[in-house]
Amino acid sequence: MKNPRTLLILVGLIGVLSFIAAGVGVVWQGTGKHLEFKTIHAQTVLIQGDGLYKSDSVNNAAQAIAQDVVTLGMGLPLLLISMLLYQKNQLRGKLLLSGTLAYFLYTYTSYAFGAAYNSLFLVYVALFSLSLFALIFSIRSIEVKSLPQHFSSKLPRNSISAFLFVTASFLLVAWSGRIVPAMLDNGIPIGLENSTTLFIQVLDLGVIVPVGFLAGVLLLTKNPWGYLLSSIVVFKFLTMGTAVSAMVVGQMLAGVEIGLVEAIIFPVLAGLGIVMTIVLLINISEKPVPIIDGLSAFTTFEMSQAQKELAEKT
Repeated sequence: MKNPRTLLILVGLIGVLSFIAAGVGVVWQGTGKHLEFKTIHAQTVLIQGDGLYKSDSVNNAAQAIAQDVVTLGMGLPLLLISMLLYQKNQLRGKLLLSGTLAYFLYTYTSYAFGAAYNSLFLVYVALFSLSLFALIFSIRSIEVKSLPQHFSSKLPRNSISAFLFVTASFLLVAWSGRIVPAMLDNGIPIGLENSTTLFIQVLDLGVIVPVGFLAGVLLLTKNPWGYLLSSIVVFKFLTMGTAVSAMVVGQMLAGVEIGLVEAIIFPVLAGLGIVMTIVLLINISEKPVPIIDGLSAFTTFEMSQAQKELAEKT
């Protein structure tokens, strides 16, 4: 286990600061008196007008509040559980912690760069930084080369890879469908509102989609990094699907018009994410899988080495 004390401190700070940030977002929602605002693109949007997210659009504020609810109800419990398992030096804990930290990194990167400036700006910056370095330390604690030996030969790699491909493809098509037509017409893409750029699409198209495809390919080829990346991305899609599902509910409560596809697809992705997460976790062995049960997890070199050691013992 590498740098456990450092990681423990980082995770503790993330827990405290995210509890404050999300808690304030949920409690301080404002009076509901919205304001009209004309954007730099001459579009009129409704601004929240009060509360923590008073300078965000009603749509973005509703999504942020829903995200805060998910952080309190799912993100923080997952962070605590995974850290407890990590301290026991369990591989499940290390992978779960990495996936959970990816959720916090994604969330507070979007807040730091995308949320309208508010009194918690420096908290968002701190959470962005803490989550980034905590994720690095968490990944460093995992022996990547030996990962295939810890997964059962019954792991449905094809199904997990297909889930990664489908989800990444959906994000690619969904966001491209908003951006490309607007670019061709020299217009404004849906969802820009009072923001100056599409920051969520930057994260999804620039990071999540490529990593999703890469994780699927590497897992299919039994590359050790495929097992690591696919675990993290599956956890990320689980939390993302849950968060966006909550956002849809928040938008409906705020009177924002919601697309039927988004209202259906993201809950489905969240459900599939739960299934894939469970499948991954139950197929992990804390001890390396015996050669007789996991030949596919070994390279030719590793097999020859294991056979040599067995011969020496006999």
